[in-house]
Amino acid sequence: MTCIVGGIGEVLWDVIGDTEKLGGAPVNFAFHAAQLGAEAYPISSVGNDARGAAAIAELQRNGVNTDHISVCADAVTGYVNAHVDDDGVASYVFPDDVAWDRISLSEDTLVLAGRLDAVCFGSLAQRSERSRRAIGEFLDHLKPGALKIFDLNIRQEFYTSALIRESLARADVLKLNDDEMALLAGFEQLAGTVARQVRQLVERYDLKLAALTRGESGSLLVGPDEISDHPGYPGTVVDTIGAGDSFTAATAIGLLSGRSLEAINDHANRVASYVCGVKGAMVRLPNRLLPANAS
Repeated sequence: MTCIVGGIGEVLWDVIGDTEKLGGAPVNFAFHAAQLGAEAYPISSVGNDARGAAAIAELQRNGVNTDHISVCADAVTGYVNAHVDDDGVASYVFPDDVAWDRISLSEDTLVLAGRLDAVCFGSLAQRSERSRRAIGEFLDHLKPGALKIFDLNIRQEFYTSALIRESLARADVLKLNDDEMALLAGFEQLAGTVARQVRQLVERYDLKLAALTRGESGSLLVGPDEISDHPGYPGTVVDTIGAGDSFTAATAIGLLSGRSLEAINDHANRVASYVCGVKGAMVRLPNRLLPANAS
């Protein structure tokens, strides 16, 4: 049976030099989840402007459903100035008060929430009170048992310890990277090895899974009774934009499909490594990484 997933939060254009690439964690997550066999929906808002129209058109060209991306008449479509360093690692500068800071939920979107098997939400899109309330309302309309995946997604100063703890308390799955792990270890006063610190988060917040990505060093998946430590796959890094979102999508589909942590971790690393080797966030995966062929 096909699983149904959603990603709620920011839709934006990554501005890199003279080029603009569409991204944002929810659309990246939905795009990759759809490639991996899910029925997938981003939930967000764009402005009534040229970038907004281009975003909708680009998503539709890529086969992403746009029924739950609203148009906000009084804010511009989100964008971010991205800088990619010599190692392919991206950093970002976000303008304030754009359309994804004003997410609104239609009745149809709340009905969608009740159909989902999983949703991914992050900390960045909760920087505004309006979108934070919308995300909370959406989570409240999920059906019992739907997976709530929290992507920590620290950017600039757009987070507080209280916001992170509230989101963790709502979540079933946590996705974070090395830098976010270090930040959270300070907030939560975690001790011991990194694996032990992740285990403490799983226990403290009653998580089904915590997924720590470590760049070229692979990833660590920790569940209540199981752990998987993967060294990653070497490859040429063009940029890291969207790689974490592809990892999250592969992990979500693996969990919903009942795969083992080892199998999930291996496939998610293969997917993310491939995405790192291609410019942009919405990268078409080769057949060998798609469900019928993935090991």
